[in-house]
Amino acid sequence: MSAPLEDPTQAVLVPHWLAAVDRADVQRAVQAALDAPGLHPVVAIHLGDVLTELHVAAARELVWPAPILRVRQATGWGTDVVPVRLSAAELAGVLSLAELSPVARAALTGRRSA
Repeated sequence: MSAPLEDPTQAVLVPHWLAAVDRADVQRAVQAALDAPGLHPVVAIHLGDVLTELHVAAARELVWPAPILRVRQATGWGTDVVPVRLSAAELAGVLSLAELSPVARAALTGRRSA
């Protein structure tokens, strides 16, 4: 896995609406990559940030439930779907993981509704 580009636009956080099963798969794949030897240090930082965002996403729902509830009602998504905000570098790091399931990969790339 190579290091992300040094592009300032990669710092913009984009919400990816993920169900609990997708978040668990992302967490599992990221943790496996962080535990494996040879990971580029910059990629490791971005993947660590992904783990943090997964926890923040769950907390955000508890603190500000109304906006998330409105999106769920408008889309018909399940009660376990929350926005996980990722930068382009973080998303690229996650998508580069071979351990990521095809279902979670599709959710992150917008090829599937939550």
